[in-house]
Amino acid sequence: MRLSISSRITSTSAMAIPPVPCGKAANCRRVKFNSSDHGDLHGRKIETLKACTSSFNRKFVAKMVSGDSNASVDVDLDVAFPSDYSELLEQARVATELALKDERQLMEIEFPTAGLESVPGDGEGGTEMTGSMQLIREFCDLLIIPEKATRTRIFFPEANEVEVARKSAFEGVSFKLDYLTKPSIFEDFGFVTKVKMVDRVKPEDKLFLVAYPYFNVNEMLVVEELYRDAVVNTGRNLIIFNGELDRIRSGYYPSFFYPKLAALSKTLFPKMETVYYIHNFKGRNQGTLFRCFPGPWKVLRKLRNNKYRCIHQQETMPSLKEVALDILPSA
Repeated sequence: MRLSISSRITSTSAMAIPPVPCGKAANCRRVKFNSSDHGDLHGRKIETLKACTSSFNRKFVAKMVSGDSNASVDVDLDVAFPSDYSELLEQARVATELALKDERQLMEIEFPTAGLESVPGDGEGGTEMTGSMQLIREFCDLLIIPEKATRTRIFFPEANEVEVARKSAFEGVSFKLDYLTKPSIFEDFGFVTKVKMVDRVKPEDKLFLVAYPYFNVNEMLVVEELYRDAVVNTGRNLIIFNGELDRIRSGYYPSFFYPKLAALSKTLFPKMETVYYIHNFKGRNQGTLFRCFPGPWKVLRKLRNNKYRCIHQQETMPSLKEVALDILPSA
């Protein structure tokens, strides 16, 4: 059973939810979720999900039932901005588990690694990748039970990165460590040796996690191949972790020079669910674009007491240009 955001709202007539500022919620509706069709989440099962809607706010609550008791607990999915990386990773874990139960095969997780309030470019490239590697290890330890570690394949950008991982953050792990590309003698000119993804995948693999595929433009093209040849029409799932996909969404790579890369916005991205996302905006109109599946996309503004206020939310992802030039200035 596939659950889209719209399917969680029960109504006798068609209803549209416009992009609106945040406010108080009202009119909760409850929808039954048959968790027995999908198994459990580390011993817990999703039983129901409520969508609370009004013209001002949408709030999501999932009821999770313990696998070995009748006790249940409501998990509020109107998630607040995390206070630290430990809370962020826990939020990302819950969001990913819910997306997996919702049968999402292709997922994105994106957040800054140089600090929760940092923006792209604040940290040095190599340092950010090292930070992502450690956070990926912690995320995998939260998400994946030990019995499934050997069925999880983590792809790093290139073979050299795998060796670094094995000697640092991923030393002694049961996860399968792999790579997207091999360096070549022409690497300084942007050329790498392509790796045929279908040859690297094993029949027992169930989950692929691709780590920060943004250093070379070919890396995301290999990710598309991995999804097309090893995920589509299978029971496997693929997570892109800190891939800086906004570079492609925003047209950073001109379609004239990078037609295949630019085409991903129309071919691959529409099939992808962004399950967890943080993008900060600095300057005169500071703010944050935040999303935690299956909740709405929210634009937040930080208050002086280090808390955040939601100034806008909507169902679909707004462009970064729209947030920077329209939403934040008008709030």
